[in-house]
Amino acid sequence: MTLTELADGLRFPEGPVAMADGSVLLVEIERGTLLRVRPGGVKQVVAKFGGGPNGAAIGPDGKCYICNNGGFKWTDDETGLRPILQADDYSGGRIERVDLATGEVETLYTASDKAPLRGPNDLVFDAHGGFYFTDLGKARHRDIDRGAVCYARADGSLIREVCFPMLTPNGCGLSPDGATLYVAETEPARLWAFDLAGPGEIRRQPWPSPHGGRLVTGSANYQRFDSLAVDAAGNICVATLVHGGITIVSPDGASMRHAPMPERWVTNICFGGDDMRTAYITLSSTGRLVSCRWPEPGLRLNYNG
Repeated sequence: MTLTELADGLRFPEGPVAMADGSVLLVEIERGTLLRVRPGGVKQVVAKFGGGPNGAAIGPDGKCYICNNGGFKWTDDETGLRPILQADDYSGGRIERVDLATGEVETLYTASDKAPLRGPNDLVFDAHGGFYFTDLGKARHRDIDRGAVCYARADGSLIREVCFPMLTPNGCGLSPDGATLYVAETEPARLWAFDLAGPGEIRRQPWPSPHGGRLVTGSANYQRFDSLAVDAAGNICVATLVHGGITIVSPDGASMRHAPMPERWVTNICFGGDDMRTAYITLSSTGRLVSCRWPEPGLRLNYNG
């Protein structure tokens, strides 16, 4: 497929959000910003954060909700820029909310009902105005956190852990009917499905499921799963690290194909355009936002800017 470069010089872009005016919001994790890329490549800083803004989504109030992982250590070598471990000045995981008109940032949550947030990564809003988000956790030199999935209300009134433990949960998305939550684990490159009984309620699979989910697919090769988006047909499009590209998985896991990208650290994909067939993809270690024509229309999100 033919790629169009929309912006370069970005400091590990992630969390793209296609806006109704044709612009794309995204975060720069290393630089700590929320950025708007306008048609023509004009870049505008909307907000600045501490820590590490990681995932972004528009909520029912029109504000932008941010998963902040608290900060990484970084390496920048011949392969590009990439995160490695928990930052020495790690500031704690949190969910933040940004007023897009003013750039004002407020902290919504720093802990679930079970534990402090360690490294929030990605989020998706349901039709009820709440959102699911992954807490990937943090890696240090000799140990790594066990991750979780949480559900929260946009007004700050409720947060609860709905799935634990997971190994580096990263991308999350909802099926077209809103009845299934998909979560990708980075390190084992596994994609899980969670059947939903209601807002923030999982219909758990019995043991030996480690957390109540159904395994959709895994990878026998060395690659890592990052963030994801769902298309209108229900396929799960998972940004894939190392074997850089987008892995497209059917809902039953029977079909899995790979759309290669010119980058090892392909971190996220979102859909936009009038027909939802424009894919926006972050090529993070080389600092680029690109777009292409996608074979299937993407699923329109519940609250699309």
